Amino acid sequence: MLHWPPSRAERQAVLDRQPELEGDLVRLRPLRQSDWEALFAVACDPLIWAQHPAHDRWQEPVFRAFFDDALAQGGALAVIDGASGAIIGSSRFQGLDDAADGSVEIGWTFLARPCWGGGYNHDLKRLMLRHALASVAECRFMVGENNIRSRRALERIGARLTDRREERIMAGGAAVPHLTYVITREDFARGPLSQSR
Repeated sequence: MLHWPPSRAERQAVLDRQPELEGDLVRLRPLRQSDWEALFAVACDPLIWAQHPAHDRWQEPVFRAFFDDALAQGGALAVIDGASGAIIGSSRFQGLDDAADGSVEIGWTFLARPCWGGGYNHDLKRLMLRHALASVAECRFMVGENNIRSRRALERIGARLTDRREERIMAGGAAVPHLTYVITREDFARGPLSQSR
């Protein structure tokens, strides 16, 4: 059991990128190959991806590549509705950087539309941030410059826009500008997600 804020010894522990975590509304566990059918049933909704740079991810072959990559990267999590036990989305810890006090990217997150705006994203991000910030000093979020819905969601959880930009190559070879948001341990401790609901 980690304490908040974490002690120096706890921070120096290696980050487990596939933990099992439980919050008020969701549970997180490592994504498995057997989750394909349930996760694609969520992801095949075109409106989920309407503002995303990969707006065709609702199509089975495109989502299959996304799903296979998630498994191959080793940091993917299934998001489970705590009440029903159904898979309602996924997220990832990726790009662990050991420089300075460490940093990890949280991203590739999507949730079923009935879970939008009802606290699910806050609960999911609270769990992931508390877990990661026990080991690293900063969590990064990369978001497509024109993905206004995701940018607003990040701002609502206390993420700060930085001046870091990156071009990410999407399926099909298109380079899409991405912005970097961050939440540090200090940001989290005084931010909207620091307390459980």
